[in-house]
Amino acid sequence: MRILLLAHSFNSLTQRLWVELDRRGHDVSLELDVNDAVTVEAVELAQPDVIIAPFLKRAIPEQVWRNHRCLIVHPGPLGDRGPAALDWAILEGAESWGVTVLQAEAEMDAGPVWAHRSFPMRAATKSSLYRNEVTDAAVDAVLEALDAAAPMRPDLSAFKPAPTQAQRAIDWTTDDTATVLRKIRASDGVPGVVDGDYTLHDAHPADGLSGIPGEWIARRGGMVARATTDGAVWIGQLRRRETGALKLPAASVLPEAATLPEQPGHHEIWYDERGGVGFLHFPFHNGAMSTDQCERLKDAFLIAAKRPTKVIALMGGPDFWSNGIHLGTIEAAESPADESWRNINAMNDLCEAIITCGSHITLAAMQGNGGAGGVFMALAADMVLARSGVVLNPHYKGMGNLYGSEYWTYLLPKRCGAAGALALTQARLPVGTEEARDWGLIDDHFGGTVPEFRAQFERFAFSLATSTDVESRLAAKRLARLADETEKPLATYRAEELEHMKLNFYGFDPSYHVARWNFIRRIPKSRTPLYLARHRAK
Repeated sequence: MRILLLAHSFNSLTQRLWVELDRRGHDVSLELDVNDAVTVEAVELAQPDVIIAPFLKRAIPEQVWRNHRCLIVHPGPLGDRGPAALDWAILEGAESWGVTVLQAEAEMDAGPVWAHRSFPMRAATKSSLYRNEVTDAAVDAVLEALDAAAPMRPDLSAFKPAPTQAQRAIDWTTDDTATVLRKIRASDGVPGVVDGDYTLHDAHPADGLSGIPGEWIARRGGMVARATTDGAVWIGQLRRRETGALKLPAASVLPEAATLPEQPGHHEIWYDERGGVGFLHFPFHNGAMSTDQCERLKDAFLIAAKRPTKVIALMGGPDFWSNGIHLGTIEAAESPADESWRNINAMNDLCEAIITCGSHITLAAMQGNGGAGGVFMALAADMVLARSGVVLNPHYKGMGNLYGSEYWTYLLPKRCGAAGALALTQARLPVGTEEARDWGLIDDHFGGTVPEFRAQFERFAFSLATSTDVESRLAAKRLARLADETEKPLATYRAEELEHMKLNFYGFDPSYHVARWNFIRRIPKSRTPLYLARHRAK
């Protein structure tokens, strides 16, 4: 079928649908929803059999929905209506939720239903539920809708507008920890919870802490803890309520954070050891890795490499493996160019430590999506295993034609060949796990959910650590690394990549800085890139 995706942005759900539909042989193209005239023109050019809208913030023009079958992906169960369905589900403590694929009509979310799916709710952020349960359900429902013979007309609920900040607001004198977490998780990403001079994001339980409700009581790395009526919560990200303010690690935004007592441990990076395997976890917020985070993760890896184990499993996080350098902390720096340089060198130091580790077999466990330098950091490991359904973006060009580093010019051709490396980095398209395995980008994929993936991955890691040939594997690994180093030193790859990056950061072309500025401030694109708008490229 000729399918036109119509979306506000090329977000995680839209990318996953692109991958799944393309893999099934459909002729897929995308138009970003800029305005009605552009949408009408795109439909005339594409002549689609069906239009699918996975993520919109405006109504589809009447001229389009009256003349074409337009399927809207609504993140709510049968009959639910409104623009913030998932926010309400979390705020109201729903035990189950769903996704509905319905046809666009004049009345919002009231058209005939072509497919729907339900799922149990987790205690998680809106973003995490959206990337996992909602996305999986949406893919299943869209595929069913494309084959459905006829739609149904369910009973409709009353249209529910998005929650106001008054409905999201925290009363620190009465709200317990569960309530505070629910309110912040329901507002995760956008719009956040307004609280005095800040908006609050990225909340986690602060076990064992308590204090006067509403007071800031501790810090741990970039997080700060605030007391509730029955305990405390960690706040990972804050945004000042002023024009142009950025969402940043809370401790760097809150002035009093420097005077708070530092708590031991760290929520961002931790290590556990079982069955001869060292598991290194780093669920960084949105997969972004600042200079400081890269340095701390490298130090943690080097410590793990001194342990009497045979396998190190790099676990990332359940929502993201890694998305590379931290564009937020770079944007907030006094000199974004200088901080970009520090950040990419810290990423390179981490990758070098993984590549040159001769004492352990290293495994990258890609539980969640990965992008840009984060994908190539995974390739630094000896084996890359991914959860089925995650989406990878093994390229940099979308961020202002960045050249990229993380030793990708060494790592990617080793796996995909020179032609494959060129194709992947130039295409600027998302890659699904089946395609990634076909390219050689990953070694295998399995497990539809995070728990399923972890269980199977751990069994593999344990068997590898106790296998009779682990020492011979390590010896072969060291010999291969020595041969590669003799042929062309890692330092040469790094120097060549950084020469290109220096031009991106300090050269006359400001494309990277403009793209980063727009990305951090969520400035929508004014047109759809031609590599996505295939109907325009034709």
